[in-house]
Amino acid sequence: MNSVAKPIWIARDASACSGCRRCELACSMHHEGWMWPEASRVRVFMPFPGLEVPHLCAQCQDYPCVKSCPVQALSTDANGAVSVDREKCIGCGACIKACPGTVPYLHPGDGKATICDLCGGEPKCVEVCAEAGYNALILVNEGPNIHKKLYSRDPVEVARDLAIKLFGEKGEEVIE
Repeated sequence: MNSVAKPIWIARDASACSGCRRCELACSMHHEGWMWPEASRVRVFMPFPGLEVPHLCAQCQDYPCVKSCPVQALSTDANGAVSVDREKCIGCGACIKACPGTVPYLHPGDGKATICDLCGGEPKCVEVCAEAGYNALILVNEGPNIHKKLYSRDPVEVARDLAIKLFGEKGEEVIE
């Protein structure tokens, strides 16, 4: 991937997601050294059949997860990504509760907070999504007009909105 101006952000288009989960596998390979989707920093949810929703850190401008950590285990880097100091993290889950999209989770291996770190500026999830031709995850230069908190939502809410967009208001009756 070419060098990108900092800070960066991953835009997401749930309507383009096929549910292939290549992003989860690439992330777990990069961070864990093997295919372990449960430890991926990006998750794909299927709240309703046929609607796949990629879910990852939206890098909120006010970083509620970072502010909520009682032991200052979370910080941000030059890319705008949240970094977790695994030595300091006590696995209390305060960051999960503070996140408007409940994106952080406790790692299945060590019970520590786990959040997308943008792979040091070259997100593997974006690479494999582009290689597959889906472009549901797109790396962009962060601009002043990106309201990132709009993307930090529960995947069920995102899927509901997508269902209404794709199937109309009648679809809303089906998913309630």
